[in-house]
Amino acid sequence: MKLIGSTIPITYIVLDGAFGHNNALQIVRQCKLHIISKLQYNSALYFPYKGTYHGCGARRKYGDKIDYDCIPSKHLKDSTTEKSVRTDIYQMTMLHKLFAKKLNIVIIVKTNLKTHARRHVILFSSDLNLDYDKLVDYYKLRFQIEFNFRDAKQYWGLEDFMNVKEVPVTSAANLAFFMVNVSQALIDNVQKDDPDFGIQDLKAYFRGSKYVNETLKLLPQKPDQILIQQIFTQITKIGSINGG
Repeated sequence: MKLIGSTIPITYIVLDGAFGHNNALQIVRQCKLHIISKLQYNSALYFPYKGTYHGCGARRKYGDKIDYDCIPSKHLKDSTTEKSVRTDIYQMTMLHKLFAKKLNIVIIVKTNLKTHARRHVILFSSDLNLDYDKLVDYYKLRFQIEFNFRDAKQYWGLEDFMNVKEVPVTSAANLAFFMVNVSQALIDNVQKDDPDFGIQDLKAYFRGSKYVNETLKLLPQKPDQILIQQIFTQITKIGSINGG
């Protein structure tokens, strides 16, 4: 937070299921942020008790425990079917006995309509006013962060650089992530016409371009432009996976 300062307004911290517990929630809230994370699929969640208080003893806090096989339909927010799989999304405010505060719960249930197999995922946030669709979208961003690290290591040298001093290490890491962004921007332009075009195809294209340009410099006389274009098209396909 000290590094970010006021440059970018931050509201949510997205963490994977390993941090889906009360300690993480409290740490995030102490930073005046909201947590978005995932609970275990068998978490014991309770609806807040809405019965009357009879004026004796402590007020009852926990109501009925949720049955994941029979979630009340009034909490259903969205339902879609693709091929033979139906996806139902529920949202509700619930309690967990290991958490100090109420939780904004979103349950995503997938049901195979042919086999009737059923599985669910439980997402949660400390922001009780966050809509279910935004909560799901924000949690998906966590996977994009992991994909960025994967691409930086696999394609752009984050895993291979040999620097040990602070400034060169910082430069190498920044360059790797910079190339992730640049490559994605270039790929997005090509994927409008070639949806399967990927990073390996992009690298093959620029590698082939370099070979063609260096070869042309060695020729005493350049070929006509049509032949150059044919050579360029052929050479830039070498080493590509989907670009051909």
